[in-house]
Amino acid sequence: MTLTANWNYPTNIRVGAGRINELPELCKMLGMTAPLLITDPGIAALPMLQPIIDHLNASGLRSAVFSDIKANPTGENVQAGVDCYRDQAHDGVIAFGGGSALDAAKAVALMVGQDKPIWDFEDVGDNWLAVEREGMAAVIAVPTTAGTGSEVGRASVITDDAAHIKKIIFHPDMLPAQVILDPELTVGLPPKITAATGMDALSHNLEAFCSPFYHPMAEGIAVEGIRLVQQYLPVAVADGNNIEARTQMLVCSSMGATAFQKGLGAMHALAHPLGALYDAHHGTLNAILMPYVLQANRSAIESRIQRLAQYMNLSQPGFDSFLQWVLDLRQQLGIAHSLAEIGIGDEQADKIADMAVADPSAGGNPIAFDANEYRQIFLAAVHGKMAPE
Repeated sequence: MTLTANWNYPTNIRVGAGRINELPELCKMLGMTAPLLITDPGIAALPMLQPIIDHLNASGLRSAVFSDIKANPTGENVQAGVDCYRDQAHDGVIAFGGGSALDAAKAVALMVGQDKPIWDFEDVGDNWLAVEREGMAAVIAVPTTAGTGSEVGRASVITDDAAHIKKIIFHPDMLPAQVILDPELTVGLPPKITAATGMDALSHNLEAFCSPFYHPMAEGIAVEGIRLVQQYLPVAVADGNNIEARTQMLVCSSMGATAFQKGLGAMHALAHPLGALYDAHHGTLNAILMPYVLQANRSAIESRIQRLAQYMNLSQPGFDSFLQWVLDLRQQLGIAHSLAEIGIGDEQADKIADMAVADPSAGGNPIAFDANEYRQIFLAAVHGKMAPE
């Protein structure tokens, strides 16, 4: 099977090895003459970036790089990007990198046309209606990790440092106009990051699948996304040069972010405050939290998970076999079993529980957990106990 394609769902997507070479063409299609490529410091330091910049400039485009972005991007990072965009008279954004870079780039593209603070556009009520759409910049998204799926999302997760909380900034036009999924850009990703980002993609598909809201299309995407993780994530971690596995994981990541318009859940409701308080990797947090949240949701999702286990062709398909598959996969990939193993203790349990209840992702969980229930899930994940304390 040839893993090269052009799709138009949920936006224009070009999939295949070497398709980064089409970036100048896409810029010109969108009317860009001076794109600002926004990425993170790690990507900016890699040899692969300069040939892309050279190719853009050789094609008659005046491009530059902005990379002052933290692993969990902040409002200050976004403002710095906006200042760079305006000062250098750019006219479009290339979002290049992992989820942090893509989220920051999409937020910059939103904010270059606004005169209000970014927090005025938090995904609460009808805040998005206040956006001045005409001033927003067009975005081309090029993910270099297979995890967040931010390239097909209409929102960015940005940390409010003053409040120590992650906030979701939303507008329908934040969906990038063009996406390139080129597996060759992910080949150099270390196994540890490949594993953590791949588990993030799994969490998106899985929480979308478990969400109680009615959206059969999203549910169907999520089911196949989970199967792709089952088949290809171990291969991508074991052999980072496997182009087929890298391609399928990039696709799986986009599928997860497409599916989770159906809803997320308690994994993300806990991962967001933990990321804000501890600056921990989002995918790693979701991977660690996953079995504890599954167990807490068991009464509401058991029959649904049984259907999923059958589709995955697990032996004795049911909730227990699926939970064991998750535990075995994490162990195979070298994912920590507890939050304590990555330096997160239980000192802020009450605060984290309160933040989880307030997180927008909590609204998509199969069970409406209260603060005490979130506290118990968190403590179980801290101490690595599959039964809540």
